[in-house]
Amino acid sequence: MSVLRVVLADDQVMIRSGLRALLTAEPGLEVVAEAGDGQQALAAARAHRPDVIVMDIRMPVLDGLAATRAIAADPELSDVRVLVLTTFDEDALVFEAIRAGAAGFLLKDAEPAELLRGIRVTAAGDALLSPQAARRLVTAFAAAPTPAGPVARALELLTSREREVVALVARGLSNEEIADRLVISPATSRTHVSRAMIKLAARDRAQLVVFAYESGLVHPGRTS
Repeated sequence: MSVLRVVLADDQVMIRSGLRALLTAEPGLEVVAEAGDGQQALAAARAHRPDVIVMDIRMPVLDGLAATRAIAADPELSDVRVLVLTTFDEDALVFEAIRAGAAGFLLKDAEPAELLRGIRVTAAGDALLSPQAARRLVTAFAAAPTPAGPVARALELLTSREREVVALVARGLSNEEIADRLVISPATSRTHVSRAMIKLAARDRAQLVVFAYESGLVHPGRTS
């Protein structure tokens, strides 16, 4: 079994200690470093190249969003995924975290099993939003105006099949589920996802989800 390497970034020592105890007891996970602020988190990312950083938002020196943005902008850290874990359930934070480059967003009141799953999902490159965050994302885009400008033009870069695939990613389907839905192989599904990410300059599937809603490719409230 391959071991996922994790960095814990939170300014509260008690929170980090609890998270370390939880992760240490879980097979296949290893905490390689802790950080008490965003600057330390960025340094730990560069020093350890972890699979996932569990990142708080409100931290001193450099907040979690700025640290996430710096990680996403560093080509040498392209394999590092950020899972935001915060007490703040606010629309703006959900959007900003994903746009900054976070691969997932969970609240600190999530069940331990949800966090453990979240780390693995995030490491695999899949998008992860807590149910609360997903509802807020959908609600906000439901009220948004018709897309125009760069977002609308970016949609034109995708083939019709890539649009279908991105829409299904936004619905939370895995590559295997997309393959079943479109009657294609999982490898072909992965290829379509990868090409869409390249064309849209998306760091991961989470950013494909945001694009799907921003562009109007997926309409809130529609289930199929």
